[in-house]
Amino acid sequence: MAGVSLALAACASTGTTDKDAQITQDWTVERLYAEANEELHSSNYKRALKLYEILQSRYPGSRYTQQALLDSAYIFYKDEEPEKALALLHNFQRQYPHHEGMDYALYLKALTLLNEDKSFLNRLASQDWSDRDPKANREAYAAFAELVQRYPDSRYVTDATERMNKLVDALGGNEMAIARYYMKRGAYVAAANRAQNVIRSYQNTRFVEEALALSMEAYARLDKPQLSADSRRVLEHNFPNSPYLQKPWQPDDAPWWRYWK
Repeated sequence: MAGVSLALAACASTGTTDKDAQITQDWTVERLYAEANEELHSSNYKRALKLYEILQSRYPGSRYTQQALLDSAYIFYKDEEPEKALALLHNFQRQYPHHEGMDYALYLKALTLLNEDKSFLNRLASQDWSDRDPKANREAYAAFAELVQRYPDSRYVTDATERMNKLVDALGGNEMAIARYYMKRGAYVAAANRAQNVIRSYQNTRFVEEALALSMEAYARLDKPQLSADSRRVLEHNFPNSPYLQKPWQPDDAPWWRYWK
């Protein structure tokens, strides 16, 4: 009942009228769900939410009510109302932890945290995700990871894995952006620490080369020649053709264009 209450509260803004109740008063749960689902697939989201609300109030606890929660969450995701979508998904996970659609619930949760739909991603296939909120990136990654670990045979695993790889790259890029920020302001210790974190934690991302170059320069400015030489040696070994071996990292480089795919 707590799940139904939350769903009703989230859908209250749809304003189900007496007319809606009268029209559907003789409908079976199957017809109610079928009509709501048809409205959903026709992108008539307001009407779909109204029907889902009626379904949940009349048939609490049914399997259709459980699916209606997921469908309502999807509508809020598409309507760019992530808070409402996440509230329903959280409640769904709590109420129905063994539901056969849990893999989809986790996938939708991760997409909602990203707050980007497929058409948006297609339009921005070259987007540098490093400018996204790192907290949102980490939460989305965790949701995708839970999906992959718990449901390795899910139809959503392939896409989830691809997005996880992109998110790791984004987290590395965000850390690198902070290292640049500190470096440009003369906070060389903080810059070196951030760059080293990129090297340690995001070693499979495209930011390692610059992180090594920035470390080399930061340690040089801190008068730590041995640490600077160590960074150069690792850079030479892993990136023998790196332009940073000919020209040290400079505060105005910020070579974002090199990472654009």
